[in-house]
Parts: sequence; structure tokens; C-alpha cells
Amino acid sequence: MTVATRDAVVTDFSLTTGLSATKRPLRRHVADMADMYADADAARVLAEQGTLVYEFFDMGVPHGSGEVAYGTSITYPGKVGDEYFMTKGHFHEVLETSEIYYCLSGRGLMLMENPEGHVQWEEFTPGTAVYVPARYAHRSINTSPDEPLVTFFAFPGHAGHDYGTIETKGFRKIVVERDGQPAVLDNPRWQEDV
Repeated sequence: MTVATRDAVVTDFSLTTGLSATKRPLRRHVADMADMYADADAARVLAEQGTLVYEFFDMGVPHGSGEVAYGTSITYPGKVGDEYFMTKGHFHEVLETSEIYYCLSGRGLMLMENPEGHVQWEEFTPGTAVYVPARYAHRSINTSPDEPLVTFFAFPGHAGHDYGTIETKGFRKIVVERDGQPAVLDNPRWQEDV
């Protein structure tokens, strides 16, 4: 019997900044997500300024069954109106797959919801991991006024990403600043029957 061999994959990234010296980041600006924020006027202004919200590094591991995809995500501090900067968020194409995020630095929240409408959120602080259960869409939200939220993530290589559902419907909740603290509120732009 012949056993297939595979080459190991070696990647680099900073445990402080999440940045890689050898990988190219994928970047998302306010213009890429303006329709996701509740304050359309504030989003339009920041979009025109070319404001960077987050970037992430896919470490290039093959995407397939039996593989583990991983990378880093850096969500910068800032707000659109009173809503904190966030990642676009996604479901997995293979809905029954999970993901784990480990906070390297900064602070924030992981907002999660399943198709049936159950919403939950967990806090990110350095040294904490958030396990995102199967069937849950998820997005990272930076609640720090001045520090990037840097996370390491890993998920099954065959899981894929479904950004379209979130782009169309949004999340049921948003995270805004109230009296200097994060508050989770109903999203006025959420589309139930889209």
C-alpha cells in the first residue's frame, strides 16, 4: 500500500500584532461594509475617507476535509457613528462546522447567532479563547478606544465561508458605545425575511 505524503506548512505571524511578514493580508474598509452599519450617513463619510476596519491573514493551508485552516485577524479601533468597528461576519458553508478564536491582544466581543435566531456574545481579552459552535454566524467586534483586537483563528479546512447571508440580512444585534461601555442592541437594519 502506498501512503501519500504531504509537505508541512510553515507560516509566520506576530503574537503581538497578528501581522505576517510573508503573507499578504485581505483588507476590509468601511466602503466594503457600509451597508452593514446602522448609521448610513456616518458610514458614507468614513467610506469616502478610505477608512480601514480590519485585515486578516489566511495562512494558505489547503482547504479540504482533514485539513485545519488558520490565520490571524486584526480589527482596528474605531466606530461608525456609535457602532464599534467589526468584521463582516460569516456562517460556514458547511453549517455543522465550528471555529475557535484566541485573543492575542486588545479587547472586544464575539457576536454569534444561529439561523433559528439564538444570539449570544462572549468577551475577548488577551489569553482567552472563544469557541464558536457549529451553525453560528460570527463576527469580531473591537470595543477598545485605542488598541487593535488581534485574534488567531482555526477551523476545519472544508468549512468554507458564507458571507452572502450576512451581507443580505445582517446580524440581529449590533454593538454600540453607551456611556463609555459596549451595549448590545437590536439591529434596526436586520432583514428577517430576505
